[in-house]
Amino acid sequence: MSVEEFKATTNAIVANIEQVIEGKTATVRLALAVLLAEGHLLIEDVPGVGKTKLAKALARSIDCSVRRIQFTPDLLPSDVTGVSVYNQETREFEFKPGAVFANLVVGDEINRASPKTQSALLECMEEHQVTVDGETYILQVPFMVVATQNPIEMEGTYPLPEAQRDRFTARIAMGYPDERAELAMLDGHQSHDPLEDLRAVTDAAAVRRCIATVRNVHVADAVKQYAVDLVTATREAPELRLGASPRSTLQFIRTAKAIAALDGRDYVVPDDLQQLAVPVMAHRIIPTADAQLARRTTDAILSELVHRLPLPHDRRSPFDTRPPAPPSNYNHRQS
Repeated sequence: MSVEEFKATTNAIVANIEQVIEGKTATVRLALAVLLAEGHLLIEDVPGVGKTKLAKALARSIDCSVRRIQFTPDLLPSDVTGVSVYNQETREFEFKPGAVFANLVVGDEINRASPKTQSALLECMEEHQVTVDGETYILQVPFMVVATQNPIEMEGTYPLPEAQRDRFTARIAMGYPDERAELAMLDGHQSHDPLEDLRAVTDAAAVRRCIATVRNVHVADAVKQYAVDLVTATREAPELRLGASPRSTLQFIRTAKAIAALDGRDYVVPDDLQQLAVPVMAHRIIPTADAQLARRTTDAILSELVHRLPLPHDRRSPFDTRPPAPPSNYNHRQS
């Protein structure tokens, strides 16, 4: 896909979503970047800020299959993955696909389902396939899970385990709209829901071409080293009990490629990694007991690590023919 076609397609998706979500361009772009990075998105915020609306608007902007799952304590794993049913006419078992067999799967309030049901998403999110009764079924491309959860109301919920959180490429918070956006929302949402009027502006085939374009975005060796240094810093930080995984490093780079493409570049710069450090890694790390007692959030710890870590010496175009500067041997541990 050419740069112009890519930009026209992605700008149309962002503009379409913003008909429903007012004043959240950065959040919308990050959600689209996760889709183009072949990842999954966790939207975590207080009630009523538009978490489900963002997920639905993204799904409706693309003419592809969409399924919504309302996670409840009585939801079964077979409701997600599917189940084999005995057909009395053919006297054989037939597989009935579950809600996960779609391009975009919207999981509303995912932390209200039991851990057994939550684990039904592990295989499909990581391997893009589902195994039922010994048979493996490949999921469609593109495939993305957009899950929402409320971090305030903990009664009757089951917190996501570390293995599940690590499979989400990014975690974002909607936040409250500013005054201008909230006034515009009162005018636009008073008589009818604009989500009902939303129409698809592209299709799954175009999204697959956009994904292929993102895969070809160049990442210089110095930028890769910077990404590894950031991830390593989380494993060595004294305030963290659990650092980011190698899976996060891969998704870190993939999402940075998508952000670069959305900005009209065919190469990644360190600034892309800096702006993605918190949404991509904050939900994967665990602070120590002392840090929790001091009310230190993972977002704040990561932000400090990003500011403390020196940038690559050579921040010029990655296509520069001169030899790159040697990687930094910065020691992350405090003396």
